[in-house]
Amino acid sequence: MAVSLSLSTSPIRTGLSRRLSQLAVGLVLYGVSMGLVLRSSLGGNPWDVLHQGLARHLPLSVGTWVTLAGALVLLLWIPLRQKPGVGTVGNVLVLGVAMDATLALVPHPHALAVRVPLLAVGIVLNALATGLYIGARLGPGPRDGLMTGLHRRTGRSVRLIRTCIELTVLAAGTALGGTSGVGTIAYALAIGPLVQFFLPRLSVPA
Repeated sequence: MAVSLSLSTSPIRTGLSRRLSQLAVGLVLYGVSMGLVLRSSLGGNPWDVLHQGLARHLPLSVGTWVTLAGALVLLLWIPLRQKPGVGTVGNVLVLGVAMDATLALVPHPHALAVRVPLLAVGIVLNALATGLYIGARLGPGPRDGLMTGLHRRTGRSVRLIRTCIELTVLAAGTALGGTSGVGTIAYALAIGPLVQFFLPRLSVPA
């Protein structure tokens, strides 16, 4: 009986172990990708434009602002009755640290021939990381949860809510001095198809 119970629970433990490992790798790579895109100085995704803009005015690193912004967005889940998961908390704690570490290790390139590939690698890595951490099914990031929570509460389309959030964040970040540009456009055009490619291949079966 004991042997049978051990064998029956082993797949569950193995599955959870895989999901936690996939989540951890995905979150670290996501933070790394954010750092690479920022290092390209060609413009990042709207949230990173905001983080960079905040860092220009207040004496905190960009990664610290990633963490603080994630925590503040998480507070907005309360009236939306969203429930965080392990992945949600990990998202808040890991991304900023991984991003700051990447910025510390990767020198600032000046040649466009280096900055463009850096941007491209960062965007592809971001999509891969998104597939890993969302595919682990351990909870969405604070920003994704805000989007889905507003969708459920308002009945508006996810596309409309996502667009409104990102345009608002981008406008605020640009006003604060964050770098937006061709990289922002490239990210907006490429991230959807890339995530669509990676996510089905990396999702853990429910």
